[in-house]
Amino acid sequence: MASSSAATWAELFTEIAIIDQLASTAAQRLLPPDLSLAGYGVLNHLERLPGDWGPARLAKAFQLTKGAMTNTVQRLEASGYVSLEDDPSDRRSRFVRLTPAGIATLAKSREALAPRLAHIADVLDADDVGLALPVLRRLRSWLDENR
Repeated sequence: MASSSAATWAELFTEIAIIDQLASTAAQRLLPPDLSLAGYGVLNHLERLPGDWGPARLAKAFQLTKGAMTNTVQRLEASGYVSLEDDPSDRRSRFVRLTPAGIATLAKSREALAPRLAHIADVLDADDVGLALPVLRRLRSWLDENR
């Protein structure tokens, strides 16, 4: 792999950060008022990767403190989007489970986001996405493995 200058790497991560900020702000505007982008991420994660996810495990996956994740989970629970169930093998631990309301809100949120995402096709075609995705996946994978 060819080496790049520090300035080039900084430019890459600056662009990623700006894209993240712009996309996050646009997405938050389309979500229900009681669902934060962080909460949407947790609901999406629970649906995509079912299993036993406690707040500590979720915090690790999202690279957040346990307190920050507990706050997000509590808000989701207050809205009825998740429930907390005792871990049968360790009563001190709890698992976060999607509720039917959480599943419905996730689906409704995706529907609200879909038109906004469809407009991206105005600037990126399928070939562009096909070229970008493998590169971004490699970068994400490397960053994830080297936390």
